[in-house]
Amino acid sequence: MRAKEIGEFGLIARIRGAASDLPPDVIKGVGDDCAILRPDVEHDFLFTCDCQIQGTHFRNEWITPRQLGRRVAAVNLSDVAAMGGAPRWALCSLAIPEETDVAWVDELYTGMRRELAGAGASLVGGNTARLSGAALIDLFLVGAVERGRALLRSGARPGDLVFVTGDLGASAAGLALLRDGVGKVDHEIAEEAIGRHLTPTPRLGEGRALAATGLVSSCIDVSDGLASDALRLAEESGVTVRLDAERIPLSRAALALGEATGLDPMDLALYGGEEFELLFTAGRGAEDAVREAVAAAAGASVKRIGEVAAGAPEVLVERRGKVFSAQRKGYDHFSSG
Repeated sequence: MRAKEIGEFGLIARIRGAASDLPPDVIKGVGDDCAILRPDVEHDFLFTCDCQIQGTHFRNEWITPRQLGRRVAAVNLSDVAAMGGAPRWALCSLAIPEETDVAWVDELYTGMRRELAGAGASLVGGNTARLSGAALIDLFLVGAVERGRALLRSGARPGDLVFVTGDLGASAAGLALLRDGVGKVDHEIAEEAIGRHLTPTPRLGEGRALAATGLVSSCIDVSDGLASDALRLAEESGVTVRLDAERIPLSRAALALGEATGLDPMDLALYGGEEFELLFTAGRGAEDAVREAVAAAAGASVKRIGEVAAGAPEVLVERRGKVFSAQRKGYDHFSSG
């Protein structure tokens, strides 16, 4: 059955009918002109949106609709994680060709709802439209954080240390394997890398734990590449970020792909996007506390990878005794390069 056979309102009814029970803070969900939510007075609210466009962010031959639904939710959840918040409510605008099979839509929303629900959020409304040639899924997410405790990009100060959660380069390796073939590395490693690319895990527990310490001076999620996102943090804070390449945690997928193809795993870590790890800064005396807080809350690793210095906003990388200025080579929707 195609979307054009049941029409817009039939499609909306199908989406609405699949909704699970909503929490008490949702007074009215799908079905009216607006969702009605009942916020409290103890939190600051976080608003973010991000979209996935067929041909730009995903290809149907690479990803199932359920995986895509998870991905749509995860990239937005990561923004809330970077602020130290907890996700609450989401709205989704869906634009698809009229020939789209409604089973594809069903699976998309199943994945989206499950990823949101696992993070404590609910899908409470949205919109549908016809779009020729490609699908577009745009999610708007609202989160909450204790008043005055949101983690910002603008708080890094000279003398702070720079940290990152997890490891880097796996998502970029996964994308490379999807494009060029998975036979280049061990099957298990390839599966892991592709999974990291298609269905990333937002660091929500880690973000909440870091915010709760009160020790983190700045934070950003690594969505466009470590170098690009470190530069954003440097620009917002008005500082220089110095990274020690020997300390940057490289994923086993990046290392395996580098060994098999000659690609530099460090390039995958510095310039490969969609990792969704957290890059953050904290004072020198806070290292043990932030490690322990993250480990206790989420079990993730935290690595110290550099320090903050006074100076013009830039990212300097020390590697093999040489220092170079990292270029902004991460993903840019409007770059002509």
